[in-house]
Amino acid sequence: MAVTDRRIIEQLDIKIGRNGDWFHEGVRIARPDLVKLFASVLQRHDDGSYWLETPVETGRIEVEDVPFLIVELNQQESGREQSLDLRTNVDRWFAFDGSHPLRFGSSEEVQGPVPYVMVDRGLEARLATNVYYQLVELTEVDSNGQYGIWSHGWFHVLGPPE
Repeated sequence: MAVTDRRIIEQLDIKIGRNGDWFHEGVRIARPDLVKLFASVLQRHDDGSYWLETPVETGRIEVEDVPFLIVELNQQESGREQSLDLRTNVDRWFAFDGSHPLRFGSSEEVQGPVPYVMVDRGLEARLATNVYYQLVELTEVDSNGQYGIWSHGWFHVLGPPE
């Protein structure tokens, strides 16, 4: 079957909640391996919509905020030599580096800025509160007076001094 023969479903009854839980027909998907499988074929289109894309079928899904949460931070070294690796709620580890930048957005559910990091394929993860606080503890001020975090040779800016 050619890619153009792929069946397109305008809306699957799958939703990713703000807390990272996946639901099918309103019921939480409790099998972690199934969630990981779905996450491995998740794509974000240019219009911001989310799709599960397999060789035979493509279907749009609903995502309340972003598809993933950062639930763990692993630190090696410190200062400019520091290397931080982040783990998502679907057990994917990646380096917190220039290919995975930090950004701050907003949310109706949360007062103040909400930290997000690019994972891959245009997909983002929101930092769990405990992981964000761990990052804040590692904050330094660079030569330009900006607060940020060194990781894998990259300085992730948190903001200017207040």
